[in-house]
Amino acid sequence: MKFSASNLNKFLFFKLPSAYFCGVRAQQIDDTQCVVTVKHRWINQNPFHSMYFAVQAMAAELSTGALVMTHIQNSGKKISMLVANNKSNFSKKATGKITFVCIDGNLAAKTIQEAIDSGEGKTFWMKSIATNEKGEQVSEMDFEWSVKMK
Repeated sequence: MKFSASNLNKFLFFKLPSAYFCGVRAQQIDDTQCVVTVKHRWINQNPFHSMYFAVQAMAAELSTGALVMTHIQNSGKKISMLVANNKSNFSKKATGKITFVCIDGNLAAKTIQEAIDSGEGKTFWMKSIATNEKGEQVSEMDFEWSVKMK
C-alpha cells in the first residue's frame, strides 16, 4: 500500500475499525510529518462532555505509527514494529475538531536504518501534539516505538 491519507483511512476501516467509527481520520502524510484529526461527537465522548482519552490516544498513535510504517515500507525490508511505552499529558478539554500532528518522521527513518545496519532491535520516542480549532494545545502524547528486523 502506498501511504496516503485516503489509503490510511481505508486501512483504519478494515484493520482498526474502532478508530474509524470514532471518527479518527488521516489528513496528510509525507516522509516527515503526519496530520490526523478527530471531531468530538457523541460516540467518542466521556461523561464530562469532551473527547475520551482513548480516542485521543488512537489518533495520536496513528500520527506516529503511520510515519513508522511509511519508513519501514521505504526501506524495502521486513521489519516488525510495536508500541513499547506511551506517556500522555492532557492540558485542556478536547472539544470540537482536534488535530494531532507528529513531525518526527526523520527520527523514524534514522532509527529504522540503524536497526537495519546493526541487525538489532531499536527503540525511539515520537511525539504527537493535539490542538483544538483555536490552536490551543489540548494534549501531548509520546509513544516509544520498537523496531526490529524479522
